[in-house]
Amino acid sequence: MATYLDFENGIKQIDEDISNAKIKGDSHAVEILEKTLSKEISKTYKNLSEYQKLQLARHPDRPYALDYIRALLHDSYEIHGDRNFADDAAIVSYIGYIGERKVVLIGEQKGRGTKNKIKRNFGMPHPEGYRKALRIAKMAEKFDLPILFLIDTPGAYPGIAAEERGQSEAIAKNLFELSRLNTKSISVVIGEGGSGGALAIGVSDRVAMMRYSVFSVISPEGCAAILWNDPSKQENATKAMKITAEDLYQLKLIDAIIDEPLIGAHRDKESAAKALGDYFLKSLEELDQLSNEERMAKRYERIISIGAYEER
Repeated sequence: MATYLDFENGIKQIDEDISNAKIKGDSHAVEILEKTLSKEISKTYKNLSEYQKLQLARHPDRPYALDYIRALLHDSYEIHGDRNFADDAAIVSYIGYIGERKVVLIGEQKGRGTKNKIKRNFGMPHPEGYRKALRIAKMAEKFDLPILFLIDTPGAYPGIAAEERGQSEAIAKNLFELSRLNTKSISVVIGEGGSGGALAIGVSDRVAMMRYSVFSVISPEGCAAILWNDPSKQENATKAMKITAEDLYQLKLIDAIIDEPLIGAHRDKESAAKALGDYFLKSLEELDQLSNEERMAKRYERIISIGAYEER
């Protein structure tokens, strides 16, 4: 069963009417209703608010890292563990082929269903998850393999055990090491990009966001609780924080917006995966044209430009 958000009620009603018409065998009604549905989709999704985009980024049916991995990779196998403490299931990593290119793919995985969500810790990595990601990124560097990072987390796990094992140190080390990693790397926010939990695998030659993803230093609920002592004001916070792909592209904090289907990746996973794969391969072709020195210099320039301002 499809999950509909509150602003999708018009789409839901037409979908139900189409199902009923199909049951009755009324092909003429189905044809008319499908045209009506197309218009309703266009009207609804071309006028989304920032908060509605946040809802789409968190949609329970939205494809997660493993969905993209299964759609994009072939001849692949999974790589486990940080070789120090444990294998954090909130970070998944595979080596395989996207098209003709051999690549390493590292992503944050939220999980579906209660048992799997608990196994994946709701997509909130522990320190060993970030150390696992760095270990595998270093392996990719050794064998000159390009890396695709898939960002999708509400944030790094804030529990006591994670802090005891050096959560902040693990994130900081990733920021430092990935900034100078000598292999091609591309990061894509596929859902939520939350705080340091996202930044820890977000330092790359290129950073992009799916159309309905968000990238923020704190959750809108957390922001509302701090500023107004009222988490229910998350809608106001979402607008003020400028966390959508369009906002971040205008602020020059990301390099591209990937055009997932207008109706959302959760309604058309195949097209969303194709759009992501096409962007990755095209970006690799562009990076191939640069020498190592040129590519590293450009990465350095994009990193130091973040937060730049002019006095007027």
